[in-house]
Amino acid sequence: MSPDVTDELPTITRLADLVGLVGDDVYVRWSKGPDADGAATSRDSLTGVDLPGLSASPLRIEPWWGDRSHELWVARRLYDYRHLRDLRGPDVRAWVLRGEEVGRGPDNEPLVRCLEPLAWVADEALAECSELVDAQHSDEWGPLDRTSSDR
Repeated sequence: MSPDVTDELPTITRLADLVGLVGDDVYVRWSKGPDADGAATSRDSLTGVDLPGLSASPLRIEPWWGDRSHELWVARRLYDYRHLRDLRGPDVRAWVLRGEEVGRGPDNEPLVRCLEPLAWVADEALAECSELVDAQHSDEWGPLDRTSSDR
């Protein structure tokens, strides 16, 4: 990756545009971006073990989802990990990549090798995701934020 990949990435401002990128090898990652990730891999925060790839969430829509809303599927994928921005600092953002899965992490998340950074996800698109998820009115569902769980 060239050193200016991050500057050249387009920014997705609408959830519908993000849905348009969905494919079998498309993932969303929360980090400082492709330049900061470089050739790095993720690290297990519990044990400190270096993982063989970057932790990411797949955006591919599973066959069992049927003809349900693709927007809701993608919205919940981003909503799941939105707390990472607060946890890891203000420079952490959601970005989309085409990747190759190289393993599974300790939380069963895909570990990927980035083949191509595709786009940043803007706050406007993230707000759409939150609105769509909140509109489901589920008291039993929320982000995968370990800091908010009882210990």
